[in-house]
Amino acid sequence: MFAQPQKEHEWLQRLIGEWTLEGDADMGPGKPRAKSTGSERVRSIGGLWIVCEGQTEMPEMGTGSMIMTLGFDPAKQRYVGTWIGSMMANLWIYNGSLDSSGKILTLESEGPNFSDPTKTAKYQDIIEIVDDKTRLLRSRTPMEDGNWHEFMKVTYRRK
Repeated sequence: MFAQPQKEHEWLQRLIGEWTLEGDADMGPGKPRAKSTGSERVRSIGGLWIVCEGQTEMPEMGTGSMIMTLGFDPAKQRYVGTWIGSMMANLWIYNGSLDSSGKILTLESEGPNFSDPTKTAKYQDIIEIVDDKTRLLRSRTPMEDGNWHEFMKVTYRRK
């Protein structure tokens, strides 16, 4: 079986390159938002997958390393992938789709509930292509009232 890249794989190729990043994260009630800076290198594997390898400096938390993989599964007609980071032991598994504009990829996942580690919660990581030199990553989780709470936003700029 030899897969050929499709138009969905081409969307992922837009992420390839060297990036700088600036992040902002909600650290919980009564705590100030945490700022971070760093860099990311995104490379292709056979035109079917991308691997994003990043490092970020987080005040009071040190250096964090992250790896994201993304691809498109033609059988499922869904974007699929994973995320791991040096700051947690959870393997995040993604399943997502592009919006009708073709600029926003919403990746669904499930992981530890940050307010109660004995439970799990739903999450979304949303990648938005702003232009050829800028993209955003927003992470959010639903609250008890059903509204989504955006707890992290990262702006990437192409080097």
